Amino acid sequence: MSYKGYNILAVIPARGGSKGVPRKNLCKINEVSLVARASKIAVSLKWIDKVVLSTDDAEIAEEGHKYGAEVPFLRPSELAGDTAKSVDVWRHALVEAEKYYNTNYEISILLEPTSPLRKPEHIKNTVDRLVKGGYDSVLTVSETDSKYHPLKQLVIKGDRVGYYGDAGQDIVARQQLTAVYHRNGAAYAVTRKCLVEQKTTIGPNTSAVIIDEPLVNIDTLQDLKKAQFLLCR
Repeated sequence: MSYKGYNILAVIPARGGSKGVPRKNLCKINEVSLVARASKIAVSLKWIDKVVLSTDDAEIAEEGHKYGAEVPFLRPSELAGDTAKSVDVWRHALVEAEKYYNTNYEISILLEPTSPLRKPEHIKNTVDRLVKGGYDSVLTVSETDSKYHPLKQLVIKGDRVGYYGDAGQDIVARQQLTAVYHRNGAAYAVTRKCLVEQKTTIGPNTSAVIIDEPLVNIDTLQDLKKAQFLLCR
C-alpha cells in the first residue's frame, strides 16, 4: 500500500557513539530500546514503502533488523562523528537506498530514535501536510515555554549579566512575547528534491505540525527517566 502514489522511504538515524548517554540508541524504556521503538512504529505504517536504519554500529543494526528495519548498508565513519550534519546523514541514506533498491523515493521521512513518545498520527500528519500543502519539507515542533523565550535569556560576560537580545529589557509580561517553537524530533518529511538537490531540511518552503502533547527528545539520563514516567502514566 503506497501513500497517494508516492514512493516513501523512512530513515532511522542511529549512530553508535553518544557522549551524553553512552549507547543511547540501545537504551531501553519499558524493556524496549529506543531504536526498536522507532523501527516498530515505522514498519507498522503500511503506506511507508521501505524502512531503513542508518547506523555505523553492528549491534544497533542487529537490533533494528530484529524489529523490522532493513539495514542494506552501514553508515561511513565520516558521517558517524559528533560533527556530522543530520542533513548529510539523511541524504546519504536516501541516495544509498535508491541505489540498493533500484528505485526513486519522492518523499523521505526521518524518525530519530530519541523521540520515543511519537505516535503514528504524528508521522501521518507530517506527510499529509507536506503533500497537501505542496511544501518542500515539514517538521514537528512544540511550543517553547515562555520562561525559555530568547528575549528572556541572559548572558554573562566576565562578572556582568546582560540580556541575550537588546529587546529583552522591554519585556515585562509574557503576553508581549511572540510564541517560539522548538523541534521535538517526532517526525520530519522532505521531498527528494529538497534533500538531494537543495541539500537542506529547513528551507524557504518549509511548514510545521505543532504537537501540543508532552514529548521528550532524549539527550540525558534525566530525559530517559522523564520518558519512562510519561509512557507509564
